[in-house]
Amino acid sequence: MTDEQFDVATDLSLGKPHNVVLFNDTTHGMEEVAAQIIKAIKCTADKAMAIMLQAHYSGRAIVITTHQEHAEQVASVLEEIRLGVKVEPAA
Repeated sequence: MTDEQFDVATDLSLGKPHNVVLFNDTTHGMEEVAAQIIKAIKCTADKAMAIMLQAHYSGRAIVITTHQEHAEQVASVLEEIRLGVKVEPAA
């Protein structure tokens, strides 16, 4: 599974696309990370687990690609429990 397999938010009319990147975390349980992903992007448990496992096994995963303001909001939710995240312009 590659980072690019996850959804791109459809409303990019608000600006250039940005990725929210989640880094592997060794201090939180897998279920806790998945629950925070669900809270951040309102996705299914299966999708959250897939994102979490991608980060776990490869060191990073793209949680969502969206406009910058929304990307920063998603990153903020993930950071509530001190997950390692980064917002970066999408390639």
